[in-house]
Amino acid sequence: MSTHIKNAIQHFKRTWNFFANSNHFPTLFVTVAVAGAALFFANITPASLPEPMTLSTLEQATDRYLERLGPTSQELAAADLEQRSISSWPEDYQIVEGVLQAGDTLSISLRRGGIEEGVRTEIIRALTGLLDFRTLRPNDRFTVVLDGNGELVEYRYETGPLDIYQVKRAADNSLQAEKVNVSLEMRTKKISGEVTSSLFAAFQPHGENPRLVYTFADIFASHIDFNVETRAGDRYSLVFEKYYKNGEFVGYGRLLSASYQLAGGEILEAFRYESAATPSSYFDRDGNELGASFLRSPVPMARISSGFTHRRLHPILNVVRPHLAVDLAAPEGTPVMATADGRVVFRAMNGGNGNMVTIDHGNGYRSSYAHLSGFRRGLKVGDRVRQKDIIGYVGSTGLATGPHVCYRIQHNGEYVNPLALKFKPRSVLEGAELAAFQTQVKELTRLAKKGGESRALLKVKEITLEPEERLTLL
Repeated sequence: MSTHIKNAIQHFKRTWNFFANSNHFPTLFVTVAVAGAALFFANITPASLPEPMTLSTLEQATDRYLERLGPTSQELAAADLEQRSISSWPEDYQIVEGVLQAGDTLSISLRRGGIEEGVRTEIIRALTGLLDFRTLRPNDRFTVVLDGNGELVEYRYETGPLDIYQVKRAADNSLQAEKVNVSLEMRTKKISGEVTSSLFAAFQPHGENPRLVYTFADIFASHIDFNVETRAGDRYSLVFEKYYKNGEFVGYGRLLSASYQLAGGEILEAFRYESAATPSSYFDRDGNELGASFLRSPVPMARISSGFTHRRLHPILNVVRPHLAVDLAAPEGTPVMATADGRVVFRAMNGGNGNMVTIDHGNGYRSSYAHLSGFRRGLKVGDRVRQKDIIGYVGSTGLATGPHVCYRIQHNGEYVNPLALKFKPRSVLEGAELAAFQTQVKELTRLAKKGGESRALLKVKEITLEPEERLTLL
């Protein structure tokens, strides 16, 4: 509560100072005058009001109140950064800040900042072997600190919030380069809700990034097709991690658990688990891996525009004939995934099917993806692909009235309805692995119960990302 009050008072002070020291002050004066008139005509006379507080008195009172509250952790961090960037260097030192532009090399960006060639060479030589110069991106930021003689004291390069490199002058006058530790705050959150129209719409009130919706849908991709099987009254819940740096959102960490309850009563559950013997994956409460041998759909968030049938009026040829496939309508260019591991046996234009990819999955199964706008760069016949690998993009090549992918599955030469197939789990946990998993499930279940019905912050943890560590974000 005190933090909210403190922020409100600080906001009022900033607003007062802004108006008092800008061309907007007459507007403020008129506003106050109108408000005073309104009070007068409401039979509240000036005599009944306390003596107005002057700005200096208000600021003094505010400062005393803020001192009692004490600074927040975010303000302390910001103050520390400001102190280090402003007052930690002598007055005769020069500080140059810059941002990489498209097409820049490190040397070009430094030259634009007025850094002499000798200093540029020192920086690049120090970073060689530590920073991969091929990974530089537009909007990467850097800071150069030069002493009174124009000699390099420190160079700091930030390529994203998690990768920070630093070159410093050591006591022996040599330059030392290192990747810097990054302090982060990990917040474990829970959100839940009810579906009224689509899964995507159900997530929107929480204000989370669409990546979280897609990840959630992907977990259950082999058990439910969110394109057609969602119903009003379905409920969802998930526990996940969010990373922050200096109060700014960096990205999503692990999605720890998820559940989807269909309106009919069936509940799908998923718990993330990994160990030295088990790669990271999601399992149901009994230890069955959710990733089945085939996904239900090659495009997770699409609309079925035509189903599997032996009699369909072709929308272009205007003749009735079988449509032994499922058409999934999605925007042009939407990625299309391989629904199972396999080998590419066809990749070319195929008449009315347009651009098409066919994958042989073994055990008599083949899948085909038609009307693609294009293929994944480098994909060729004979390539091995893994489930969820991108193989092409939604299009309308061939005989098509709009962008979609025509998805077919053959089993031993016969076409079967992709949405009606049942597949076994890819793996099942047993023995010690199952026992360790069930212990983790109990902890995740207990954690999820701490939250309310809609959203909750379950726990907060400060972490330090070491230079050799990589943080995987969604």
